[in-house]
Amino acid sequence: MAKNHCLAKSINDASWYQFRIWFEYFGKVFGKVTVAVNPQYTSQECSSCGAIVKKTLSTRTQVCQCGCLMDRDFNAARNILSRGLATVGHTGSFALDASNALGDESSTFAGEILHQQVMS
Repeated sequence: MAKNHCLAKSINDASWYQFRIWFEYFGKVFGKVTVAVNPQYTSQECSSCGAIVKKTLSTRTQVCQCGCLMDRDFNAARNILSRGLATVGHTGSFALDASNALGDESSTFAGEILHQQVMS
């Protein structure tokens, strides 16, 4: 159905809407905050200084005049995270660590029993 040029945009919009509904539902089920962020210019805006660096879709590296050099997707992820945190009122700094972001490391409290942490 998405191949029909008259209906393709409506079908894709409905699909993203349904994805967002499910994502917010599971966020509530698992007690996580979900925030919808406008992705506009997230891959062009420098995550270090905020300058807009125009590039084509084939350019995969963010190179800014401030000296910031990183992968385009990683730069966009940092921008999306900072916009999301600004929306929920989070203050402070953040650092993106790939292993922590993927959930490879679990947080434990010193002197606590694991069962007590899971239940709290």
